[in-house]
Amino acid sequence: MTKKEEPPVSRVPRAVRVASLLSEGEELSGDDQGDEDEDDHAYEGVPNGGWHTSSLSSSLPSSLLIPELPPYPMDGLPGGPTPVTPVIKAGWLDKNPPQGSYIYQKRWVRLDADYLRYFDTNKDAYSKRFVSVACISHVAAIGDQKFEVITNNRTFAFRAESDAERKEWMQALQQAVAEQRARARLSSAYPLGVRGPEPTDRAGSLELRGFKNKLYVAVVGDKVQLYKNLEEYHLGIGITFIDMSVGNVKEADRRSFDLTTPYRIFSFSAESELEKEQWLEAMQGAIAEALSTSEVAERIWAVAPNRFCADCGAPQPDWASINLCVVICKRCAGEHRGLGAGISKVRSLKMDRKVWTETLIEALCAAVTTTDLAETQALLGCGAGVSCFSGDPEAPTPLALAEQAGQTLQMEFLRNNRTMEVPRLDSMKPLEKHYSVVLPTVSHSGFLYKTASAGKPLQDRRTREEFSRRWCVLSDGVLSYYENERAVTPNGEIRASEIVCLAVPPPDTHGFEHTFEVYTEGERLYLFGLESAELAHEWVKCIAKACVPPLAEDLLARDFERLGRLPYKAGLSLQRAQEGWFSLTGSELRAVFPEGPCEEPLQLRKLQELSVQGDSENQVLVLVERRRTLYIQGERRLDFTGWLGAIQKAAASSGDTLSEQQLGDSDIPVIVYRCVDYITQCGLTSEGIYRKCGQTSKTQRLLESLRQDARSVRLKEGEQSVDDVSSALKRFLRDLPDGLFTRAQRLAWLEASEVEDEEEKVSRYRELLAHLPPVNRATVKALISHLYCVQCFSDTNQMNTHNLAIVFGPTLFQTDGQDYKAGRVVEDLISHYVVVFSVDEEELRKQREEVTAIVKMRVAGAASGTQNAGDFICTVYLEEKKAETEQHVKIPASMTAEELTMEILDRRNVGIREKDYWTCFEVNEREETERPLHFAEKVLPILHGLGTDSYLVVKKHQSMEAMLLYLASHVGDTKHGMMKFREDRSLLGLGLPSGGFHDRYFILNSSCLRLYKEIRSHRPEKEWPIRSLKVYLGVKKKLRPPTCWGFTVVHETEKHEKQQWYLCCETQMELREWFATFLFVQHDGLVWPSEPSRVSRVVPEVRLGSISLIPLRGNENEMRRSVAAFASDPLSLLRNV
Repeated sequence: MTKKEEPPVSRVPRAVRVASLLSEGEELSGDDQGDEDEDDHAYEGVPNGGWHTSSLSSSLPSSLLIPELPPYPMDGLPGGPTPVTPVIKAGWLDKNPPQGSYIYQKRWVRLDADYLRYFDTNKDAYSKRFVSVACISHVAAIGDQKFEVITNNRTFAFRAESDAERKEWMQALQQAVAEQRARARLSSAYPLGVRGPEPTDRAGSLELRGFKNKLYVAVVGDKVQLYKNLEEYHLGIGITFIDMSVGNVKEADRRSFDLTTPYRIFSFSAESELEKEQWLEAMQGAIAEALSTSEVAERIWAVAPNRFCADCGAPQPDWASINLCVVICKRCAGEHRGLGAGISKVRSLKMDRKVWTETLIEALCAAVTTTDLAETQALLGCGAGVSCFSGDPEAPTPLALAEQAGQTLQMEFLRNNRTMEVPRLDSMKPLEKHYSVVLPTVSHSGFLYKTASAGKPLQDRRTREEFSRRWCVLSDGVLSYYENERAVTPNGEIRASEIVCLAVPPPDTHGFEHTFEVYTEGERLYLFGLESAELAHEWVKCIAKACVPPLAEDLLARDFERLGRLPYKAGLSLQRAQEGWFSLTGSELRAVFPEGPCEEPLQLRKLQELSVQGDSENQVLVLVERRRTLYIQGERRLDFTGWLGAIQKAAASSGDTLSEQQLGDSDIPVIVYRCVDYITQCGLTSEGIYRKCGQTSKTQRLLESLRQDARSVRLKEGEQSVDDVSSALKRFLRDLPDGLFTRAQRLAWLEASEVEDEEEKVSRYRELLAHLPPVNRATVKALISHLYCVQCFSDTNQMNTHNLAIVFGPTLFQTDGQDYKAGRVVEDLISHYVVVFSVDEEELRKQREEVTAIVKMRVAGAASGTQNAGDFICTVYLEEKKAETEQHVKIPASMTAEELTMEILDRRNVGIREKDYWTCFEVNEREETERPLHFAEKVLPILHGLGTDSYLVVKKHQSMEAMLLYLASHVGDTKHGMMKFREDRSLLGLGLPSGGFHDRYFILNSSCLRLYKEIRSHRPEKEWPIRSLKVYLGVKKKLRPPTCWGFTVVHETEKHEKQQWYLCCETQMELREWFATFLFVQHDGLVWPSEPSRVSRVVPEVRLGSISLIPLRGNENEMRRSVAAFASDPLSLLRNV
């Protein structure tokens, strides 16, 4: 195999690779070859995720090591984040276990300035072993194409493909060792110029799930390093290290904790609870260190006075007030932040990287040594205005004077103090001003009532006494507020460019009837009030125009309750957050993104999901709409908290009428289809359904939860009874203020029931239905469709059409039950369901399929002892498995793999180009396999069969074009040839020696797959029906397949027993041919749709269990009898219509 350098990030295909993850019981299994060989198998077996290691190039360590072989080489790792270490050389090498084995194993080897590491594949995130370059004594050739890397106690043998490549590797290693020693000598010669070595923050033995023996773990700077034992830690030969810039730690149980990265979860166990807390603290410190940089701090500490806190004298202060030009410790930074950004702008020396420009660093360093800045600072502290008039028309402000004189440090200092609020002294009379101020052109001015700025959300009502009357001027992008209209120096200023949000609370929220809130980047909230609605509205519009860019001006065309800019991620641009402008009006959220000026409205009450992810420090608001998912990030806690509360309130039900409820895709209230879905899936065979009443207290609690936020309520069998849910639905419909049929039309519906001619009566019902409001009309259709399905099971549930009409007539028409006409209307609607609601045969067929799927899964669940409960909302990933790409999709029984694929692509607005073969894959992480689903395959049965290690991902099928070309040129539907074969634990009974692959001859035709011992054999050793086979791409690495072109075949017997075996081909093309033939014969030649759908799936208005399928009650025979008539011919029930 030709060696290749690791591909650049831009060329790595965005596809989910089947990961080489090992189960807990498999990580240390295998054929060990002595103690040293165990190093290369057991302790190399740190599971890797299916992620490209190119993404870790920024996480490679950079260490300063002494030149000779030290007793503790790893102690030289510096703390703090490490810069990018370039890869010197990378490629495939054969590695030989050190103890006499002739079996070479192919490894991806990577060399940088500090480490030699080798991996199982070039896409693995974590190495199997790493060796410090400083520990390498020399590199020597030992034979044809072989060379050794020798340390003081270990020798690592490698084999290259050619002598030339071996020479390249040896030269690269020797040069890396020489440069490492040269750097170490340089650091020894100039010890004051380089940070000295730091000890580990925490080191000791921990248990790691999946390993038989404890590992030695060291937390050094921003890395967590794993070693076999303490001795190897001292020698600098480890297993792998974890970059904490992508890590997160959390408690698991009393002694355990999890270190989570995007690539895998490391589950550690400590000796005691106290020790666990100490490890958690050390790793959290490593995360903070990883996210920080000490470069700015070291430059500022180079000035002696900056090495101590300006307030308390604490050493090495890592915070600063950028407008006061002082360095402060973490404790004093909290005090400064409490003063507000107008007094002291607090920034971290290590984490706020964007703030620290060269000029600002120079200003902070010069503030303690230059008298000019000290004098300017004293003037500002005494009340001098940064924007005061200088008397020179050409340079009217101090900032302009500094710029004219070329004083860059003064300019930087003045810029950071433009919004400074100086505490004003109370005096009996205003100070006389001996100079005049030339006011610039005013955009808007007037009196406003203002409270003191706050650093947290306003939870309590502000009284009128807390407001102060101020003269406010909005001009040149600055909102200034003065003591009165005659004052020349403002009390404070708010720059429009720093405004991140405008909010308009409801009237009478505070002491003044009309108020508005202004949020700034400095995490400050300003509350203004007025008695006049017109004046308050005018101020809000003017401030909004001053801060909103031209791109988002359309948001100002309508009144809003909240307007501002927020970081977001959407579509396929999930690698970095962008900033968009948002406005909230009622239950509609409008957004303008940098990609284009067009608004993208979201109907919040129609969201499929609204959730908050992440911890309290890094919250993300997830809004899932039918065609997309939007992630809004909480970069600034103050305004994000306001947005979060406002959006959650707007997305909730706002009243008692149907149109004010949370709505689904078909304008059906979520509360209705939550209950209907649950009863469809749990209660169709429940005797007396809807006639029996649930417990009053449970029904009331459930109804309150549904009314408050039906979207977040998950009804689960065992937690809520069918009767409680049915009672809640009836109570909701009875309590509607206007009723389901509306007060205006109620009498007309009752009169129509008395029409004797059936055709005329049905026609009258159709006319009345058309005049109902859209939400009412959709709800009536969904409810009657559900009741129609319920009466189909009347043999079991004893609820025929007449009985259901007796129950629902008084409920829907809100009568006392004495008027028989209400029940007759309901009975007529159920009986004439197909005609009244224009239900075609296709819609009835889908209803039949859903009910049949319910029964089948109930039977299968009872047979296997598993029961599925709750709304079935499946998580599907786009292209790769990570949090940013996941989509939560409701799966009805009729949904196919093609429809699911289009649903996911529609949500992310992914365009489908020619020869883009987007497919839904079933991925099994434990078996390291994946299977592209056939486009017509039903998704729901697959989901119910998925294990905890499996998931669905939508991505491009890279081999489909080659497979289609092969099938187009291939004659016939057969395929035969030799393949490497291995059975799974001798389940097939072929008597093959376990533990290896063997040559076998296979013949595949339209009916079966036959296995022969050799090509000359006349009788097959085994034969399988082709329809009973599932073929998965990939073979788990633990089995040591002879080639990388393999697939796993699973056969399910009539007794639901599963057998599986493994096949390997010699080439990729051969694998594609076999797989294409499998698909061809299993699906009657239709491998890919001739005209793939380019539009999203249309969800029918009537859905019976369109979210999840919850198993029904009753035994198998009862359910089969109940569903027999409906499943065989649903139209037979309607032939009298």
